[in-house]
Amino acid sequence: MKSFPNILLAFFLYDAIIAAPTISSINYDSETYDVTLEDLDILYDYDENLSVDQAQTEIGTILPYITGEVYLPSPLPEDTEEEASTPKLIDGSSPHEPGVLGPHTHEGLPTCLLCTCMGTSVYCDDRELEALPPLPKETTHFYSRYNRVKKVNRDDFANLSHLKRIDLTSNVISEMDEDAFRNLPQLRELILRDNRIRQLPELPPTLTFIDISNNILGRKGIKQEAFKDMSELHYLYITDNNLDHIPLPLPENLQSLHLQNNNIQEMHEDTFCKMKDYSYIRKSLEDIRLDGNPINLSKTPYAYMCLPRLPVGSLF
Repeated sequence: MKSFPNILLAFFLYDAIIAAPTISSINYDSETYDVTLEDLDILYDYDENLSVDQAQTEIGTILPYITGEVYLPSPLPEDTEEEASTPKLIDGSSPHEPGVLGPHTHEGLPTCLLCTCMGTSVYCDDRELEALPPLPKETTHFYSRYNRVKKVNRDDFANLSHLKRIDLTSNVISEMDEDAFRNLPQLRELILRDNRIRQLPELPPTLTFIDISNNILGRKGIKQEAFKDMSELHYLYITDNNLDHIPLPLPENLQSLHLQNNNIQEMHEDTFCKMKDYSYIRKSLEDIRLDGNPINLSKTPYAYMCLPRLPVGSLF
């Protein structure tokens, strides 16, 4: 009885095996692939001694080749030949062209870094300078006091058509080129006091204020008729210079003349007035200082008749 069920079970198992689908063999055709397994071994150049990170690096460098794409970094911008050969300084300028801080001095610094620039005024006081620095072209007022400048050269103020005031007080200037101040069409004030100047150069006729006190001009330091054409000159200070005469003629509009502490011993009657014109009145010249000179003002009473005020000095 037990054999019948076993036979029946065996029959169903056989029938199921016969009915199952046949698994066909799979062919791996290398022609369907761009790269064979052998090629992959060559491309990756596998080395079992590589660490995980090194292996990733090696694989990452070969991927562009496998995909057929090449990635190149964008080239960095190149400076032009001129820019590469011309160094730029901290103010954005080159050694040959002025920048925002002005032209460059002999010390290698821009003028407005060595000195102080405020608007169109340049202040170089007490900087131990031995030469005047080049100035920006728009400079109107220049101060270089309490330095060690020995000479004023013809190029120190070249092409400064806007310059109105120069103050070189308390240097050691003993020499000035003859045309150091000649080509300054707007110069109004020139201050050269407390130096060692022996010879005054030619000055522009536009000056209204001159102070050359405490120098060593002596007898020949001022040329004849040096101030004749300065029609706008109002203030002339030549104290402490060992002068032995009053420089004539004096401009008509002169208001103040200081000649203290010189060696002036005499004065002519037409020094200030017109000897043959007693009606002439010189209204502008109100301040004349002759104190500290070996001159007796009482000897030439007619020399002051045209003046609104008497000169200050010895009357004995």
